Amino acid sequence: RLYALCSATTFVFLSTGPTVSGSLVKGKVGQNITVPCFYTVRRTQDITSMCWGRDSCPVSKCYRTIIWTDGWKVTEQYNSRYMLKGNLPMGDVSLTIVNAEEGDSGIYCCRVEISGWFNDQTSNHKVVIEKARISTASPHIYTSEQTS
Repeated sequence: RLYALCSATTFVFLSTGPTVSGSLVKGKVGQNITVPCFYTVRRTQDITSMCWGRDSCPVSKCYRTIIWTDGWKVTEQYNSRYMLKGNLPMGDVSLTIVNAEEGDSGIYCCRVEISGWFNDQTSNHKVVIEKARISTASPHIYTSEQTS
C-alpha cells in the first residue's frame, strides 16, 4: 500500500512539473514593473480564468490573491497598484506593478486555470525592488582610468 501511495504522488508531481516555470524581475523603487505571464490562445474556447497571488503557487487558486480575471476582463482587484495591461483574450496576463515599493519584493504566482485535473499552468516569479542608488563616481573618473 505504501508503494502505491508513493508512486501516485510521484505521478502527480511529474504531471504538474512541466507546466511550472518562472522568471526573475528586477526594478527600482518608483518604477512600473511588469512581471511576464502568457498562455496560448488559439481559439475562443481557450480563453480562461486566471489569478495572480503573492508567494509560490499552491495546489489550486492563488494564495494572498492580487487579481482575478475571467479571461476577458479583470473581475477582482485587491490593490489599484496591481493591474493587467496586456491583451487578456490573447493570453497576455502579465502583471504590472505601478510605482513599485520595496515591499513589493517577493515571489508572485501566476495561475492560468485550464480544465482537467492538474492541467493549470502555473509559474512563480521572483520580484526584487531596490532603492534607486545615487552613484558617487562620475563617468570621467572611469574614462581617465581606462585610458591612462
